Amino acid sequence: MTNQVLIQNLKNLLSETYILMLKSQNYHWNVTGSNFHALHVMFQEHYENMFQAVDELAERIRAIGAVAPGTFNQFQSLSQINSEAVQTKDREMIESLISDHKILVETAKKVVEEAQKEQDDATMDMAIERIQTHEKFIWMLQSSR
Repeated sequence: MTNQVLIQNLKNLLSETYILMLKSQNYHWNVTGSNFHALHVMFQEHYENMFQAVDELAERIRAIGAVAPGTFNQFQSLSQINSEAVQTKDREMIESLISDHKILVETAKKVVEEAQKEQDDATMDMAIERIQTHEKFIWMLQSSR
């Protein structure tokens, strides 16, 4: 594959997904408050979904002939999402996650745009699925405010 922009966007999407997966798992472990159980369960559903997506994204990067990033340092350098200390309030966790999921949606849209140029339907389908998933996660989080 010669479309370096597509490859870079896929690496960014992989990296952002990985970091947000870890953040969601961290919040799952550390959430407190009156909405504890619902958020604890939701955060787990989200990080488990992203765990599977990380593998699929990395394998797609390999399938199109590039090397997938695989270290935390690489993920941090390729991501717009910051790894941060746990928020102390459930409302702050929700707002942080909403913001991060929006970043993932925008990155996935860039993947779709470049995949269309290459007529790479498999990558396009994968990115569209990620958009749908993260838009659903945003809706779930916004409904939990």
